[in-house]
Amino acid sequence: MDLIFAALGLIILLLAGDSLVRGAVNLSLRLGVPALIVSLTIVAFGTSAPELLISVRAILEGVPGLAMGNVVGSNTANILLVLGVPALMKGLSTGGCDTRKSYLQMMGATVLFTVLCMGGVITWVQGLVLLAALALMLSSAFKDALCHRRDCRNAEAACADDEDEVEGADPDMPWWKVIMFLILGLIGLPLGADLLVDASTNIARHYGVSETVIGLTLVALGTSLPELATTVMAALRNQAEVALGNVIGSNMFNLLAIIGISSMVGPIPVDPGILQFDIWVMLGASALLAPFVFLKWHMGRIWGAILSALYLIYIAAVLVN
Repeated sequence: MDLIFAALGLIILLLAGDSLVRGAVNLSLRLGVPALIVSLTIVAFGTSAPELLISVRAILEGVPGLAMGNVVGSNTANILLVLGVPALMKGLSTGGCDTRKSYLQMMGATVLFTVLCMGGVITWVQGLVLLAALALMLSSAFKDALCHRRDCRNAEAACADDEDEVEGADPDMPWWKVIMFLILGLIGLPLGADLLVDASTNIARHYGVSETVIGLTLVALGTSLPELATTVMAALRNQAEVALGNVIGSNMFNLLAIIGISSMVGPIPVDPGILQFDIWVMLGASALLAPFVFLKWHMGRIWGAILSALYLIYIAAVLVN
């Protein structure tokens, strides 16, 4: 039954997160908030809501290892699995992508997170450092977006499509539907997080493994499903930059926003196993993207098979240990 409740909680989380994003985006646009601001804030935070709710709930329930495992495991899954599967299916032509700046920001966030974990616990002090780094990243993205908006002022057609490019935007959505999406999201997120955390904790106890291992595997894989779906669709549409940007952005938010905010709820101890193994796997997986970002290597089916195989090996190693 715990497996069923975990699956149910995950499904509710994913649906509620999508509902909250749709409602918040359209409410903001209806109230006159520019689509640019919506993209940089509401959508970015909304798509990370499931991971955030799981982490906060885990800390409140006294199983903070689940929160840390979820973030570290999700980041590893995002690179090895979320990019590996679509590359294995069709290949990702990264030659035309320019994600160098955002990739360097992601690596900086990963290194910063690793250094802060060396202390053995993430308290509100380290959380403030992570949130400050998040603020710098968002301000940089905001400035870049403003520059892009200025550059395209003369290209009216390109700029006119900005709202349509915002995830979940629907100019014709009626007010009742906007409110319904918001209510469903606000009710569903805590409900799904509660079900998933409780079920995952019971599974961990039943099989004699730590909540950290459950976070690194079951919960991390589940919360990476939205990114996987987005990346697969981007690959099928030959939008490699969307796929790569989705993973890079998600990883930055996981480290800076989710851990940063969660640490304000309570201290997050770093499991010795994560410090000795998993965090270095995450860092190594992140470094694997460098040739595709800077040297424009083509991420073909062979690379897709390698990345996917590395993820399976990693999961096996976590479960064996």
